[in-house]
Amino acid sequence: MNLHSYISSNKRKTYLIMGFFVLFICMVGYIFGEAQGGYGGNFLFFALIFSLLTSFGSYFYGDKLILSLSGARPADKKKDFNFYTVCENLSIASGLPMPKLYVIESNAMNAFATGRDPKHATICATSGLLERLDRSDIEGVIAHELSHVKNYDIRLMLIVSVMVGSIAVLADFFMRSLWWGRGRDRDRSNGLFVAFAIIAAILAPLAATLIQLAISRRREYLADASGVMLTRNPEGLADALEKIAGDRYQLENANHGTAHLFISDPFKGKDVKGFISNLFQTHPPIEERIKILRSM
Repeated sequence: MNLHSYISSNKRKTYLIMGFFVLFICMVGYIFGEAQGGYGGNFLFFALIFSLLTSFGSYFYGDKLILSLSGARPADKKKDFNFYTVCENLSIASGLPMPKLYVIESNAMNAFATGRDPKHATICATSGLLERLDRSDIEGVIAHELSHVKNYDIRLMLIVSVMVGSIAVLADFFMRSLWWGRGRDRDRSNGLFVAFAIIAAILAPLAATLIQLAISRRREYLADASGVMLTRNPEGLADALEKIAGDRYQLENANHGTAHLFISDPFKGKDVKGFISNLFQTHPPIEERIKILRSM
């Protein structure tokens, strides 16, 4: 698949995921409603409204939510000189609009990009990354994040991150309401739907997370390669990833809903081995990424 096909695919996947999310939430809502005692229609209506509001809200306001959860502040041109000028230069070189820049005050070294399209993009970096990497390393990181912007990865992952979090919250709400509600409507509840509801509450967040992680891991390799095409310096990104891998600090403001957005796993999960643990990693092995970059 060439780059243009990949970008088109990301755009299609965004709308398909939004449509799937609406249908999935409506189906789960109906099952939980029936498990509550024959209130499938009422729960279906609630689920439809919730899913539509979440879909459009995540599209237009998801980036602001993510920045707020991350505790980020707007970058200052004088204080964050390297960050601002590197991003400005690479934006001109790539033909992309200058994204908004934010900084997370943390000793950890990490960065991410978010937004719904290149005209509404934001790149966020930690103060630790900006202070402890040299300029060529910062260029490699910013080129990687600008590649996510250009490839429309940011839109796809923005929608996915908000929706995965919504499914987890909704499943928890329905599970609690199932136990509290059955006391009042035990005679009307359907045992089969109760069983389905419990299974759905357990498996829905897990399935959504696996989809999220699978999409996230695949896009990192392409962003690495696209970033190198922009800087023509694979060693810059490779050196940055090597330093990030050896960083002993964890990002305090990171959460499992936004971890996949970062250039490196903010929870240091890269050190966990084994098939099952790797299945739940937000990023491909960082050593493999460095190896590929240094072979370019």
